[in-house]
Amino acid sequence: MSVNLSKGQKVSLSKADGGSLSVVRMGLGWQAARRKGFLARLTAREIDLDASAVLFAGQQPVDVVFFNHLVSEDGSVRHTGDNLVGGAGEGGDDESILVDLQRVPAHIDQIVFTVNSFTGQTFQEVENAFCRLLDDANGQELARYTLSAGGSHTAQIMAKVFRSGGGWEMAAIGAPAQGRTFEDLMPAVAAHL
Repeated sequence: MSVNLSKGQKVSLSKADGGSLSVVRMGLGWQAARRKGFLARLTAREIDLDASAVLFAGQQPVDVVFFNHLVSEDGSVRHTGDNLVGGAGEGGDDESILVDLQRVPAHIDQIVFTVNSFTGQTFQEVENAFCRLLDDANGQELARYTLSAGGSHTAQIMAKVFRSGGGWEMAAIGAPAQGRTFEDLMPAVAAHL
């Protein structure tokens, strides 16, 4: 059963039977907002959103996984590839990042997921954007965070997974930011560690 998260809400990543998840997939989906007017179909623009995962040890970024660096140095986090237009899955994931929670090195205590508009469009031009967390073993959706419509920002700090006790939790952040790349977002990310 999936949990629809609100901004700031957290969910445990333990299985219902008390076990822990091994591999989770953070999926990102979006579509270009439909334009209004007679010639709208002829003038629709593609939107290139990019998902990134920044690995932290305390307050320090240690590694990042994104379209140009698909696998973390330790191999525990993997990006499945860049989608330049969105909407390909018609409600499915357009970009995915897999996290092997059991392989994440002990010094990594949180992984922050961001999305940015590489082509510079604002979220006013994006609709049906979401991130969701799935159990990669069976495809079961564990949690979903849907972006609220609109906004003059070009990026969003979506969510993070972090160590809690002996396991992991996910928190929906949903903070708007400005930037075309994950590097542009680092000052805004720091506020959510």
